[in-house]
Amino acid sequence: MATDKIAGTGADAGAGTAPPGLAGLPLLGSLADLKADSLGTYLRARREEGDVVRITAGPPGLRAELYCVFSAEGAQQVLASESANFRKDNSFYQEVRESFGNGLLTSQDEDYLRQRRLVQPLFTRRRVDGYAHAVAAETHSTLTSWEEATDGIVDVCDEMTHLALRAVARILFGADVDATVDVVDRSFPIITEYVLRRGYSPANIPRSWPTPGNRRAAAAMDELYGVCDRIIAERRRVGPAGGDGGEAEDLLTLLAAAQSSHDGAFDAGELRDQVLIFLLAGHETTATSLAFALHLLALHPDLQARAREEISRVLGYRTPQAADLDRLPYLTRVLKEAMRLYPAAPVIGRRAVAATEVGGRVVPAGADVILAPWVTHRHPAYWPDPDRFDPERFTAEAEAARPRYAWFPFGGGPRACIGQHFSMLESVLALAIVLREYTFEAVDEVVPVSAGITLRTRGPVRCRIRRVAG
Repeated sequence: MATDKIAGTGADAGAGTAPPGLAGLPLLGSLADLKADSLGTYLRARREEGDVVRITAGPPGLRAELYCVFSAEGAQQVLASESANFRKDNSFYQEVRESFGNGLLTSQDEDYLRQRRLVQPLFTRRRVDGYAHAVAAETHSTLTSWEEATDGIVDVCDEMTHLALRAVARILFGADVDATVDVVDRSFPIITEYVLRRGYSPANIPRSWPTPGNRRAAAAMDELYGVCDRIIAERRRVGPAGGDGGEAEDLLTLLAAAQSSHDGAFDAGELRDQVLIFLLAGHETTATSLAFALHLLALHPDLQARAREEISRVLGYRTPQAADLDRLPYLTRVLKEAMRLYPAAPVIGRRAVAATEVGGRVVPAGADVILAPWVTHRHPAYWPDPDRFDPERFTAEAEAARPRYAWFPFGGGPRACIGQHFSMLESVLALAIVLREYTFEAVDEVVPVSAGITLRTRGPVRCRIRRVAG
């Protein structure tokens, strides 16, 4: 059994040797384990075999081999220092690309570089800070709906998903938010389930075959694409949708106007691809972080009280603004620790272009490579007592003492999430408003999760809420 030595430094890792394989069944390998609990299987692989492990799954002829890299140093190599050798060419990304378009999340090479250059100016700190008003407005709207909560109990996962979706739709579309939210609510679950089923299957029938599953997914995509195309066409015809005073120009208007002499501008199809990716990545990830921050604070009333004291001292009764982000350091640490334990992207996939040595183990050309923030964020080499919720792990001193990629909920390297600052701004400001108004007590103390496109709960995340006195 391997020790907890870090990849690349362990003396037991022979130079250039093949990774150890995780024990599985003779015929199907670890297929059943991955289907039942992929995140638990990755944790077991690191614990039993070390920081670079090969997992096989499926029968001969349809067998997949996954090369899993669990160390911070290995993650940095794959995502940053040797990122050109690890591409988004696997079957999962292809399914996401075919369903949600070739936007920033899925595009590659010159397509990606061109899109990034056009979009980057829209995500400067100053631009993003202008969306604080929209975040606050949608958070207050969510709280208004809680006044009629049955028995004072809410499912914070459902509530934060609704909040994050409305916030990102408002920022994307301005006053057209209501036209999109209902469609996204209906279509996204159907499309994401379809992507997951096909992305993890060793073989798929063509999407064009008229099976019930294909037809249901096609109808959902048609409805989603249709509402996006309609709003894009209307925006180009009449200009920005009106919004509340004090809000920044909506993102769709800025995307439609983005252009340069070198990169041109987005056409209608490209605009829709960017919108779809922003809807997908911009609400599910933030919702996960918000929901689990509230869940963890509900389990730790002393830490919840400390966060509320900071909020009260900094904000009083006024609406938080972007400048308050830096004035709420403890609440930020709470959020970062929630994102450590429950990273919205628990698994990241790549495909190796050429044979590469990672942590003294050879990853062959063409191999499917798995990074797992879910595992690295619990690696005992970086995180003592890793399952304990402790926001003090994210003081400036503690962060400086850890490897850069011991915590990477936003990915890293040249393809790091462009919306990092927006996600942190939205999450901290929304948490500040919610915790100032309500206390939370956990009803569901254990919340089973699984890996989808983002982290998924397998049941409710209920909390009993009470108005804060005074």
